Amino acid sequence: FNAAKDAPAYTVINTFSESELHRLFRELGEEPRSAAVARAIVAARTQGPIETTGALAAIVAGVCRGDIKAKARIFQALRIAVNGELAALSQTLEAVPQLLRPGGRFAVISYHSLEDRLVKQAFVRLSETTGHGSRLLPGEKHVPKTMERLTRKPVRPSPAEEERNPRARSARLRVAEKL
Repeated sequence: FNAAKDAPAYTVINTFSESELHRLFRELGEEPRSAAVARAIVAARTQGPIETTGALAAIVAGVCRGDIKAKARIFQALRIAVNGELAALSQTLEAVPQLLRPGGRFAVISYHSLEDRLVKQAFVRLSETTGHGSRLLPGEKHVPKTMERLTRKPVRPSPAEEERNPRARSARLRVAEKL
């Protein structure tokens, strides 16, 4: 979705093809009806550009009747694409371990599954020894693990915390320590 990065959401909604919108909503919003939403957006554009978030929300609501989270997933996908959020997170996950001293801890709070998946994969990769110098893979270098995962599973907010702070309900905390 490099085309969406640095482009306003207006441009994405009004210029992306149906297949590009479908892919964006499916992959970044994890929206089950991404194809139908993309089709409806392209159809609505024949009447003129989609000018407001309200207009976009109405299109999504028309396709996803009864699914109150569909709008959130569509707007999430747009936000992630336009802001380049996953690319920024990936760059951070690569850079921070090199900045830590031994014993330094790297804690990441993610708020949706796409972010959490990237964090988990990075922490697993950093906490594994690679390349065993076997005779079957002689060219592979031995790279010792650089981090130790302190949380195998993400730490979730307690019911009491969710009660005090409803926005915390989707938060997942993962922590690793530099070796």
